Amino acid sequence: MDLALAEAKKAAAVGEVPVGAVIVDPKGTVIASAANRTRRDSDPTAHAEILAIRKAAKFLGNDRLVGCTMYVTLEPCAMCAGALSHARVARIIYGAPDPKSGGTDHGARVFEHAQTHHRPEVLGGISEAACSTLIRNFFNTRRAKS
Repeated sequence: MDLALAEAKKAAAVGEVPVGAVIVDPKGTVIASAANRTRRDSDPTAHAEILAIRKAAKFLGNDRLVGCTMYVTLEPCAMCAGALSHARVARIIYGAPDPKSGGTDHGARVFEHAQTHHRPEVLGGISEAACSTLIRNFFNTRRAKS
């Protein structure tokens, strides 16, 4: 999670919502990492999770990330949860919950739907304080500037 937090801090430093993601293979080797780039890329799909999935799939030469684990600083949204299911990621470990826009344990709860083809293991609250503080401070600073 420390690597995901480092990615999130990079995003915050350039004005992106501070979310970072890291994917490790079944042996625990980091194969991809990314930070949010929606504003930089003018791309609403450029969430850290999506970018990390793309990098990992390219690295492995396979659209299936079987046995891989994603570490992400914020609970994935419904879009990212769907992509993680399609990629067949084995585990999602996230830091801060997202009661407003989460897609795994809150909100859409993508993996609870009968139509979901693959249901990864989900574990939330890892390094929650650090992840929550980073995102809360980011938005508090933005609101103060408004």
